[in-house]
Amino acid sequence: MERELVEDIVIVGAGIAGLTTSLGLHRLGISSLVLESSDSLRVTGFALSIWQNAWKALDAVGVGDILRHQHLQLNGIVTTSLVTGQQTAAIPFRATGNQKDIEIRCVKRKSLLEALVNELPRGTIRYSSKVVGIEESGFYKILHLADGTSIKTKVLIGCDGVNSMVAKWLGFKKASFTGRYAIRGCAEVNNSHRLEPNFMQYFGKGFRAGVIPCDEEAVYWFFTWTPTSQEKELEENPAKLKQYVLKKLENMPSDVRQYIEKTEEDAFLLSPLRYRNPWEVMMGNVSRGNVCVGGDAFHPMTPDLGQGGCCALEDGVVLARCLAEAFSKENEEEEEEEEEEQKKIEESLKKYAKERRWRSINVTATAYVVGSIQQAESNVVSFLRDKILASFLAIQLFKMSGYDCGKLKNS
Repeated sequence: MERELVEDIVIVGAGIAGLTTSLGLHRLGISSLVLESSDSLRVTGFALSIWQNAWKALDAVGVGDILRHQHLQLNGIVTTSLVTGQQTAAIPFRATGNQKDIEIRCVKRKSLLEALVNELPRGTIRYSSKVVGIEESGFYKILHLADGTSIKTKVLIGCDGVNSMVAKWLGFKKASFTGRYAIRGCAEVNNSHRLEPNFMQYFGKGFRAGVIPCDEEAVYWFFTWTPTSQEKELEENPAKLKQYVLKKLENMPSDVRQYIEKTEEDAFLLSPLRYRNPWEVMMGNVSRGNVCVGGDAFHPMTPDLGQGGCCALEDGVVLARCLAEAFSKENEEEEEEEEEEQKKIEESLKKYAKERRWRSINVTATAYVVGSIQQAESNVVSFLRDKILASFLAIQLFKMSGYDCGKLKNS
């Protein structure tokens, strides 16, 4: 028999954006229900760069210091051409004359999600809850789950990733495929890896790779390129995939390359790189009525600026702050008419959409352009990239990380 639950706020997806939104609301005294289709936390992707803008968001929801204690602060970004073997840029993150200290760490995805979950009240996340249908019932939305449960909600937030059902309901098209793929992995060593805490970036002919220590024992790495149709078949064969990456990176210094060698074959994660066309983000419905999207459901982007997860954290803080205005205690005391409450919910989501739209367009478009330059195979672009663009690209990284999403409460 079908059960119907009634909630004020339902968030679909227990990823970075969904959990940050839920925790932000909880810090403001507002409860929410998070639906996760998997039977436990999903931690695909191993690790991600958390830049200064994202630390501000993590501090806003009160988990920044927990993660700082677990991960190394990086000293700088060092870029090397694997074609010429020359270092093309070395830019410090530490304070210099006209630049403030830039905080960046490579954070394990599992640690990040667990830090957010551990601060939420028990029962906030409902696992094995796959949404199979969305129905309108006046202002309310009714979610139908695969297990036969129905949930009626005043607010529906889609943080359900790049193939978001909620984004589709709002009218967004499927995210576009860039033609590029990423292979990611993480090597764990028993003793200290002894690598300098730097973001080590390497360019080759048509590919880009990076190696970044997370803590004293874990080293995260990635490799992005545009495969031929033959190379796409490597997905079926992890041993050949590993062999292929190591062959491409044969000019990488052996003390760095060894961490890719140490990664188990079945821990090589291959995924297509998708993004939402900035024009669609500009024209699309980020919110409609009492429904909105956040994270990859809103602005899937290529990983070239390391800002995907960072922007999801920003979304969570801004969305919680805006929604709290509609659910504040003063409103309850006034015993508001339902119509008035609905209007406030709609206005709060519009405010969120307005605040996040241009930021998302800016980051998504910049990441796409930077990715195209970084992976260029043409000799002219490669020459320019190595001689001139290395510093320009680094400046883009800093520019995007200079953003401040603000605190949970407007002071």
